[in-house]
Amino acid sequence: MTHYTTLLFDLDGTISESAPGILRSVRYGLDAVGIHETDEKKLRTFIGPPLNTQMKKLYGMKDDDILTAITKFRELYEKKGALFDCSPYAGIGELLSLAKAAGYVLAVSSSKPEPFVKRIIENFGFTSYFDVICGSDPDDELSQNATMSQKARIIAKTLSLLREKGHDAARLAKETVMIGDTGYDVDGAHDNHLPCIAVSFGYGSREEL
Repeated sequence: MTHYTTLLFDLDGTISESAPGILRSVRYGLDAVGIHETDEKKLRTFIGPPLNTQMKKLYGMKDDDILTAITKFRELYEKKGALFDCSPYAGIGELLSLAKAAGYVLAVSSSKPEPFVKRIIENFGFTSYFDVICGSDPDDELSQNATMSQKARIIAKTLSLLREKGHDAARLAKETVMIGDTGYDVDGAHDNHLPCIAVSFGYGSREEL
């Protein structure tokens, strides 16, 4: 049985119960381009994948409208503070504290733009638990370079940053596990030849996990 020594955590749906701020901001962005979505189940599908890919998938939106919608999303989410309309899942702080004290190497590997990830983790008081906090380039969604395979690239970047910090490459390859709540986390882990522990309390369906 493999003894894992490095734990990579997703953020939304794994560490953070983040639906309130994200859903409010998605509605705000879509409203700006005349899409008035009221189906919460559909809105929840925006938690996890890049915004630009989900907007095109659900609504076939044109590039200019996607840019407008994401810009308005960020106006509410970042500039007006909706990103803090979230909370850590019950018990997650204690879990991180115990894991860190037990000698596990912890990192965050999220598809969310990295500045947002770091601000949320800091707001929770969790920064000191993690050796690396890794997210996406904030410009990827705006330039529509973000893709459904983005999670795999972010996990690879997380592993690279851990190696740069002196963690042994061979141990990382053999003793790292991804922990997430959606099929994007599972697929991203497998693309990096890593196992994934899927949590059922987040935003992914049991079918995709």
